[in-house]
Amino acid sequence: MTDPLVLPGPEGSITVAPAALTRLVVMAAESVDTARVRRPRRSVVLTHVDGRASVSLELAVSYGAVVPELAHAVQERVAHAVGTACGLEIERVDVSIEEIG
Repeated sequence: MTDPLVLPGPEGSITVAPAALTRLVVMAAESVDTARVRRPRRSVVLTHVDGRASVSLELAVSYGAVVPELAHAVQERVAHAVGTACGLEIERVDVSIEEIG
């Protein structure tokens, strides 16, 4: 389960809901050709502590995809999206290929 992200600031705080964080991860992952996040509500977890984040997600990929290259591209896009949008330092993005179809 992803917890909300609270970003404190001098004028107040900004809260990013878990659903928004999940959607950010899904959109970044699925921007890689032939990648699809399986059951986004269940298979995407973003944890964050003290400005650092870790992400794990399950993917389905198309038959014929070069799995290591695709997984690495997903890791890069998810890390960039979460780091840029939320200002978090990304420690890791764990990708599990659960389906080839």
